Amino acid sequence: MRAPGGMPRLSLAVLLAVSGLAPAAAAAEAFPSQPVRIVVVYPPGGGIDLVARHLARRLGEEWGVPVVVENRPGAGTTLGTRAVARAAPDGYTLLMTDVSLAIAPSLYRSLPYDTRRDLVPVSLINLVADVLVVNPEVPATSVRELIDLARRQPRGLIYASAGNGTLNHLAPELLKSMAGVDMVHVPYKGALAALNDVVAGRGQVYIGALASAVPQVKAGKLRALAVTGARRSAVLPDLPTMAEAGVPGYDVNAWYGLLAPGGTPAGVVDRIQRDVARIGREPAFERMLAADGNEPVLGTPAEFATFLDREIGKWRRAVLDAGAVVD
Repeated sequence: MRAPGGMPRLSLAVLLAVSGLAPAAAAAEAFPSQPVRIVVVYPPGGGIDLVARHLARRLGEEWGVPVVVENRPGAGTTLGTRAVARAAPDGYTLLMTDVSLAIAPSLYRSLPYDTRRDLVPVSLINLVADVLVVNPEVPATSVRELIDLARRQPRGLIYASAGNGTLNHLAPELLKSMAGVDMVHVPYKGALAALNDVVAGRGQVYIGALASAVPQVKAGKLRALAVTGARRSAVLPDLPTMAEAGVPGYDVNAWYGLLAPGGTPAGVVDRIQRDVARIGREPAFERMLAADGNEPVLGTPAEFATFLDREIGKWRRAVLDAGAVVD
């Protein structure tokens, strides 16, 4: 159909679509025009903080505006997450967080934000498997032998963790559920204290970061049985995965991810993701990740959203099995 004067008449739907795209395109074109803040949910100095600071420095160089890291630890990482969830949805406040984001919806009876409504995924940054280790006095040299031992001695083995609701609490709970065994959980105030007590023999089992466990393994103070991810680790290439070692479907990784407030324009989200992905392919960034056994991911926002939904479902099961709900 033609309008008066012979011009084609656009449908209302087309006009609305075109008018809706214009502000998004304009927002992406103008971004960034002021300083950008990356909120990290942990104190300075840890692995996630180092990654965030590297990204901040390189993004600042790329964008020509200051990109600063703000550490907002507390309340089990929910303090910093809430700050970003309540920030203006314009891309100028970003969240750097980890697997705790996927655990929190099941761990806490009430959160001051809705994970999937109030935050929009930008990019998954990396994956890194943990490692299952035992004290050398434990009569098990494989995952199957450990499972058999736990079945013969229900609640006879102690596994240590960095605290209730942490990854190295829930990863063994997932193992217990999938293998049909029972072990006693002893929480500590931090991963190092938990690991040290397993080295000392006051605990027998630990699932934790490769970076902290591998030196103890190489010193003969711990025995490594498997890595927890779907693929073997370059740090311990001869060590099987949990699935290879007798627990099919077991796939647990630590990870870092970048998110923005819900409602941030898609064009801005895509712009940030593309620039982060480009930086992530730089040799310096890859070397930084590889030093601790990390595998760079740097996928699309849609891929990160799918991954996050899977993680939330996975850890819901583990939290319920562990009875680790926090008021």
